[in-house]
Amino acid sequence: MPPRGVQLTIQDRHVMMDNGILQVTLSNPEGIVTSIRYNGIDNLLEVLNDESNRGYWDLVWSTPGTTGTTGIFDVIKGTSFEVIVESEEQVELSFTRSWDPSQEGKLVPLKIDKRFVMLRGCSGFYSYAIYEHLQEWPGFNLGETRIAFKLRKDKFHYMAVADNRQRYMPLPDDRLSPRGLALAYPEAVLLVNPVEPEFKGEVDDKYQYSSENKDNRVHGWICMDPSVGFWKITPSNEFRTGGPLKQNLTSHVGPTTLAVFLSAHYSGEDLVPKFEAGEAWKKVFGPVFMYFNSAMVGDEPLSLWEDAKKQMEIEVQSWPYSFPASEDYQKSDQRGNVSGRLLVKDRFVSDDYISANGAYVGLAPPGDVGSWQRECKDYQFWSKADENGYFSINEIRTGNYNLYAWVPGFIGDYRYDVVITITSGCDIDTGDLVFDPPRDGPTLWEIGIPDRSAAEFYIPDPNPLYINKLYVNHPDRFRQYGLWEKYAELYPNGDLVYTVGASDYTKDWFFAQVTRKKDDNTYQRTTWQIKFKLDSVDQNGIYKLRVALASASVSELQVRVNDPKANLVFSSGLIGKDNSIARHGIHGLYWLYNIDVGGARLVQGDNTLFLTQPRSTSPFQGIMYDYIRFEGPSASSI
Repeated sequence: MPPRGVQLTIQDRHVMMDNGILQVTLSNPEGIVTSIRYNGIDNLLEVLNDESNRGYWDLVWSTPGTTGTTGIFDVIKGTSFEVIVESEEQVELSFTRSWDPSQEGKLVPLKIDKRFVMLRGCSGFYSYAIYEHLQEWPGFNLGETRIAFKLRKDKFHYMAVADNRQRYMPLPDDRLSPRGLALAYPEAVLLVNPVEPEFKGEVDDKYQYSSENKDNRVHGWICMDPSVGFWKITPSNEFRTGGPLKQNLTSHVGPTTLAVFLSAHYSGEDLVPKFEAGEAWKKVFGPVFMYFNSAMVGDEPLSLWEDAKKQMEIEVQSWPYSFPASEDYQKSDQRGNVSGRLLVKDRFVSDDYISANGAYVGLAPPGDVGSWQRECKDYQFWSKADENGYFSINEIRTGNYNLYAWVPGFIGDYRYDVVITITSGCDIDTGDLVFDPPRDGPTLWEIGIPDRSAAEFYIPDPNPLYINKLYVNHPDRFRQYGLWEKYAELYPNGDLVYTVGASDYTKDWFFAQVTRKKDDNTYQRTTWQIKFKLDSVDQNGIYKLRVALASASVSELQVRVNDPKANLVFSSGLIGKDNSIARHGIHGLYWLYNIDVGGARLVQGDNTLFLTQPRSTSPFQGIMYDYIRFEGPSASSI
């Protein structure tokens, strides 16, 4: 028997889509999801919340000239409702909100068209939105936009973000005083008297469950009785900002699940798009899929996670979808493809070209080398090269792009200097592209792995008073709370000293150069030393220090050679606002500094590099290093 057709019921203040598997009710004309009925549960969303605080699109905006990442929080409520498609196969609804000059300063100057789609036989529903800024409208900044669902706290207690990141979660009540004690910032709470005693003494913090865009495809919650899963599936990253490594929130205590399209988390203001008066802009966010599954009595409820992953793969294979009715969403036949091969040329590693194994290769709007990681207005399309460097980027929206890449194991960024124009149905073969990573001379020594992360360095055990049990003996040790405080415990009397040839960066290089907390609760600068020997020195040569940073938070890198009081060889100036130390990220934005060191500053025998981070008013100021390399002069055979 074929699945029942989709039915639409329109009432004065609500509309309901029903395909026999689930019923979704939205407020009319606001377009807030007020109820999801599935598998005998009358509403999966939190019935204790006001109807406007259950399932919604929201944004954060600010007026032109505003700095920072905060602004006015706005739950997007439509003022006009329209049925776009109504058939047994599909219902698509539109809830729109426009703008006029009388709302200047009160409402973000955007036309927003929120769409909700239900298909026949489909155990879920889709949502996408078209945001449009007309040329004649005033400017604004857009700090964040996302979809949020608040689930029933009496039903959903088990959360899954990845195969090795899932657990039973505390209740939202546990985070409130006196059950919870806020720590160094309000998102981090110590559970002192939780409803369920098993959580006592743990830290809960939503940032411990962040994920990189490339891994953030499916996450959600499981109800054990009855066995029901609520999953948010994102089949494409094309509408997310900041590229594949950009980190965003996923699911967290609430129970809450998010689809984050644009945010400044782990990046700071660099990823807040600023639109000017006179700048026309339009973008489609989504569709994303809200998927629901259930297990039979006696089946393992955690099998719902495995099923959700399979459904995610189905959605990814189905992208771009054929069903969205908006002409602004390009279908497959309107898109194009690019393929080619990326090779690396580094004569100090190999005389031959090196295959760019595992390279991230993407199309993003035209810009400077590496600009993709700060690009936050338009679309990006990324893929990974195979072991021979071959890549294929498919289903690209029409438009003009640069091709960008970076290669794990090599510093720097690649950009193909020819603008690539994607037209409908095109198949562009770039042929062999060659990346010349930054390199002047032979490697004299190196610390770390050039992979845009500090994960290979020493990550301490957390304070036993502030543990998340999920991350004990876990690859993501860095997600524990309070690790920044361990530096002063490990180095109580002096800062880190690393000796090339004797030290081991996995044990002797702390993952972040943070400030040192003093007894009077103030903070002081830190200076790390790298000691190394040179058998001979070319006094007239130029040596090169390559410093790749994985993160910078209101910090500065100063470099001196062989005298901690000598004039600076280099200063980065004040850099970074990614806040990755506080938010348990092992990286934020990538920075690369190529620093000339004159041979006259060096001596035969023992040398010392001094790396100072002088900005010191907070525990969260600091630098995470990705990789450091010291090169000899180009003509030298030292």
